[in-house]
Amino acid sequence: MGSEVASLAGWLSWDMGDHGSARTWYGTAIKAARSSGNRLLAAYQMGSLAQFEAHAGNTAQGLSLVRSARRQLDDRQPAICTAWLWAVEALAYSAAGDRAAAEEALAAAARDAQMVPHEDPPPWPWVFTFDASKVAAMRMSCGAKLGAASWVFGAQDDAAAALASGHEKQRALLTLDLATAHLSAGRLDGAFVLAARALATGVRFKSGRIIESARALRRTCTSTTPPRVVRDFDDQLHGIYL
Repeated sequence: MGSEVASLAGWLSWDMGDHGSARTWYGTAIKAARSSGNRLLAAYQMGSLAQFEAHAGNTAQGLSLVRSARRQLDDRQPAICTAWLWAVEALAYSAAGDRAAAEEALAAAARDAQMVPHEDPPPWPWVFTFDASKVAAMRMSCGAKLGAASWVFGAQDDAAAALASGHEKQRALLTLDLATAHLSAGRLDGAFVLAARALATGVRFKSGRIIESARALRRTCTSTTPPRVVRDFDDQLHGIYL
């Protein structure tokens, strides 16, 4: 229970954009999981911190945590666990710009995700399943980090379930990945229309993570004479202090 509560506090801190507190809470979750003796829980919490570090661009730490998570497991671990860890590893490689390694990890995630429906319901601490749509959504995130617009557009249909999810914050983050791909392809209007939609969600939910991701996307547009859609986005960002 202590590990789960600390992990939730870590996720909430991440969502608020408080990375220092997020690391502290995720670290507490890992320590509590180790104390419990539940190796699957320990692997889950290490993977959660790895995912956070991968999103933050800390490749070496993310990969190290994924390896530590795998050392907690044996050959009888559920496919949902291995598929998710492969996807987190792909994200870490993408943050490093290693396209080949990310592709290999995503292929492994897709392979293991195919086994999930043939197993028992996801074991605790997994509450939701990790399926082909989630792998496709992770490919979109990887493509956004790599600047590989073809990855993002190519995975969009397969990630339809994730993009239509009732989880509005997650949908906003994926929308920003899609906006990044449009920007990489030179489609400024499409990119910032999508980004504005995601930013509005971030403001409504007071999500520092979404808002900072929107700011990061804006920083990649370096035009000295930005079009109206970009100026409108700047106006939308003005005065947001989250």
